[in-house]
Amino acid sequence: MRKNVKIKEIYDYMVARGIEKDPRGTEAVQAQLAREKKHYEEMKKDEQQDYDTERLVNPYSDTRILYGDPSAEVKRVLVGIDIEVGEVLLADRLAEKGKKIDLIISHHPEGKALAALHDVMHLQEDLLAQLGVPINVAEGIMGARIGEVKRMVMPINHNRAVDAARILGIPFMCAHTVADNQVTSYLQELMDKEKPQTLSDVIKLLKNEPEYAEAVKYNAGPNIIVGSKDRRAGKVVVDMTGGTSGSEDAYAKLVQAGVGTLVVMHMGEKHRKEAEKNHINVIVAGHMASDSLGINLLLDGLEDKGLEIIPCAGLLRHRRKS
Repeated sequence: MRKNVKIKEIYDYMVARGIEKDPRGTEAVQAQLAREKKHYEEMKKDEQQDYDTERLVNPYSDTRILYGDPSAEVKRVLVGIDIEVGEVLLADRLAEKGKKIDLIISHHPEGKALAALHDVMHLQEDLLAQLGVPINVAEGIMGARIGEVKRMVMPINHNRAVDAARILGIPFMCAHTVADNQVTSYLQELMDKEKPQTLSDVIKLLKNEPEYAEAVKYNAGPNIIVGSKDRRAGKVVVDMTGGTSGSEDAYAKLVQAGVGTLVVMHMGEKHRKEAEKNHINVIVAGHMASDSLGINLLLDGLEDKGLEIIPCAGLLRHRRKS
């Protein structure tokens, strides 16, 4: 039987699941939140006025309620990988046709969550440290890249889609790293369990997942971009969380840490060349398929709560739980 769920309940559920599957471990996340609380308490009153207090309970700056009353009840949700003005208008059009949308969820961040995307990239420093890179080196590698992403995002018109949702009165939120943590954890556990011997074996494992199998039909499935199908995989690391692509300088350190193959959502050409130079195999699993897998692992739980999910904008919806 379908029941109403509040927007705040959906948001809290996604943050909790993001922490649960955070590759750093929950203790590291709680330590981050404790540092954030201490930092806030040491601020001057005027500084606290400008502070986003969600940072005290949510460690992911790219996951936020962007518009709407958190206590509003939800029955039907429109969910997409990217939500822009067109998708907001789609939600309004669906309402005209008798399918009222109570909440729009974007995977990729918009509004203030997009403007703060760089902040979540510090997660990658801890992941590098887990692989054996000294934390001081990891922070040094990532520092310049985090600054680059912050400057890159600054000129963007962050609020276009949020403004459209506000004008039309449709609540809007985004769930980015909380979903990326799901796919990273899911695939890493799969690789660790199955221990693929070759890159071809890694591809086969990915294609067993319905999102990747469907993406193949759209010419957007898994591809080897460094290495060959018969090359041995070695240590396979799934690198799909932490905001966006990390530093090009990381590959020399990763190979020293024993990484043989990276499985990523996407990779730019400069990063690909650095991986190739350092003899690290790279498999691009597919951006929309990987994002879909991550968000699907969250949406299954929302359906269990009685919500109706309408997928759009690149989301390949597949349910795993009965």
